[in-house]
Amino acid sequence: IFDPQHDKVCQDMTQPLSHYYINSAHNACLMEDHFWGSSDISGYIRALKMGCRSIELVVWDGPDNEPLIYVGHSLTSQVAFRSVISVVNQYAFEASEYPLILCLVIHCSVRQQKLMAEHMRNVLGDKLYLQPPNVEDSHLLSPEKLKRKIL
Repeated sequence: IFDPQHDKVCQDMTQPLSHYYINSAHNACLMEDHFWGSSDISGYIRALKMGCRSIELVVWDGPDNEPLIYVGHSLTSQVAFRSVISVVNQYAFEASEYPLILCLVIHCSVRQQKLMAEHMRNVLGDKLYLQPPNVEDSHLLSPEKLKRKIL
């Protein structure tokens, strides 16, 4: 039984982004343990549906010039970067319209980094926040101003 009154945000969301605690998910693709476990895209779906606003993606060079996400130096399975970005595009704002932060831990060659950027631009489109910071500002934008943006 869910109280509908708790469905509304009642805090001031106009403060700089750095003034808030952020619900985050690390190694969301892992379905089992950190060393031997399997990886699956459903972990990202679950995290986003649960309201996570920061998702860690650990990206490595993959075969055929396609970046892969997995826990490095382990025996976990791998998930295609492009597939994860597609899931992010689909579920990013299902639980919340406030910004989603993609924390990219990159272990890729420059060539695959360029491909990652291309995938993000093509798949995320206008949701991807691309404005450079204003050097005269002394604070980050607010969650209110960044609604429905992926950082």
